[in-house]
Amino acid sequence: MSEFPTYEELLARPFFFCGIGGSGMLPLAQILKGRGAAVAGSDRSRDQGRTPEKFAALEKQGFTLFPQDGSGMVSADQILVASAAVEDTIPEVMRANTLGCLRMTRAQLLSILFNTSGAGIGIAGTSGKSTVTGMLGWIVFAANNDPTVMNGAVMKNFVSAERPFASAIVGGAGPFISEVDESDGSIALYRPSVGVLLNVSLDHKSMAELRVLFGDFLERSSVAVINADDAEALALLPRAQKAITFGIEQNKAQIGVVPGSIADGPIRQAATIVDRHDGSEHPLVLHMPGRHNLSNALAAIAGAVAAGVSTAAAVAALAGFEGLARRFNIIGTSDSGITVIDDFGHNPEKCAATLRTLKSHPGRVIAFFQPHGYGPLRQMGHELAETFARELGPEDVTILCDPVYFGGTVDRSIGSERIVTLIEEAGGLADHVPTREDCGKLIASMAKPGDRIVVMGARDDTLTEFARHLLEAL
Repeated sequence: MSEFPTYEELLARPFFFCGIGGSGMLPLAQILKGRGAAVAGSDRSRDQGRTPEKFAALEKQGFTLFPQDGSGMVSADQILVASAAVEDTIPEVMRANTLGCLRMTRAQLLSILFNTSGAGIGIAGTSGKSTVTGMLGWIVFAANNDPTVMNGAVMKNFVSAERPFASAIVGGAGPFISEVDESDGSIALYRPSVGVLLNVSLDHKSMAELRVLFGDFLERSSVAVINADDAEALALLPRAQKAITFGIEQNKAQIGVVPGSIADGPIRQAATIVDRHDGSEHPLVLHMPGRHNLSNALAAIAGAVAAGVSTAAAVAALAGFEGLARRFNIIGTSDSGITVIDDFGHNPEKCAATLRTLKSHPGRVIAFFQPHGYGPLRQMGHELAETFARELGPEDVTILCDPVYFGGTVDRSIGSERIVTLIEEAGGLADHVPTREDCGKLIASMAKPGDRIVVMGARDDTLTEFARHLLEAL
């Protein structure tokens, strides 16, 4: 990192975020601004008129926003923060190159803030990172430890009229809690005091690459927190210097569940948590359904224990955790008894967790899935199709529109039609309707009392709006 300024030098420079409304960019921009830095930005979605309420909220908070035409880059002192995937033809990048501005990726900048905090808690894994980050952030906040939290999702506990898109908390000298991303390999930049590993499964990289990335992450962590229920994660335990394990099924995990104590419900659950280090038991009430969220809660509790919070305080705090936007977020139920749910599921494991939660209670499931790009369909399309076919029953249906596409040079030769064919070949019921608008019309026409409609997908904030419109149409 020696080619970059120190933390103090960074905060003295003005920042410009290309794609400031993105789920990874927005919380980082909020943290920098909260620490006194001057932050401006642009976003293609703003120029296209998408999610205007988000950008209005940012301007109200004091961010200076520009069209994505290069006009915001005015000084060589500015630091341009842009995804590594942003093309050199983007006007901000071209203008920054002309001015000689320093360019940093989101991960490079975040890792400097994280590593210089002195108490970085990194949440890693293929699935569940945002939820566990939100849970752990809430626990540490409730314990009055003044955390800074960097999340890829809006945390409902911290939403206010002034900050409707609260995906970050700007704390003081307390821990710096953040998701760390393996999809682009940037997880290698982080040196955690506490490193939490939730799971290891196919997503953006091969399993062989993931084992190396996550194993190295555990080795760099002063204390590793590992999911003993995940065979791939547990296999990396020897890489850890010091470890705390958690798990629902593994009766040797330090943070676990008393057998027979789990009470499931369609919107909440309860269980008795056991800390096997001292044998203490603690009643947990969690206002989120699904066994995967119980596992997420155990991860957050174990991470909190590793950071010095008592098990009792961590469990008690979770009773007040309100969840995240777009993580099994129940939009509402129509007068006829049809429930609409908004969910971030986009890879096989995330989709499977959501579908299993839905299928653990009676009623037909109509699963609408918007692929989050053409590349991911090539990488994991077969596994996605197997997930929908396996998790849903003969009365359920999966409906796909075309993948989200905001421009660029990506290969678009493989689309949603292939996924529908694979689902049908695996014995499932599926349909491809190219436009999202027409998918909405089809779903509204086929929905019956007692159905659960789940809207799934990533990288598109307007999916929540689509879910709300669906509920209105019902």
